[in-house]
Amino acid sequence: MAGVVRSAASSGGEEERKTSWPEVVGLPAEEAKKVILKDMPDADIVVLPAGSPVTLDFRSNRVRIFVDTVAGTPTIG
Repeated sequence: MAGVVRSAASSGGEEERKTSWPEVVGLPAEEAKKVILKDMPDADIVVLPAGSPVTLDFRSNRVRIFVDTVAGTPTIG
């Protein structure tokens, strides 16, 4: 199954852990964070503008949420 990793659990069995959350696409960032934290309470969630440069290091507890929506009408002044 895509988006799930199996790893050895401390009890000797296998544990499935999600690695992606396609179901949060289109949600506000705060709602997406809540969904991700339900599945992965130890997640270090980082919200970034779409296209932001990121480091290439891998951290198994980091989840990046890229956002590109305008929250309100842009106005001058």
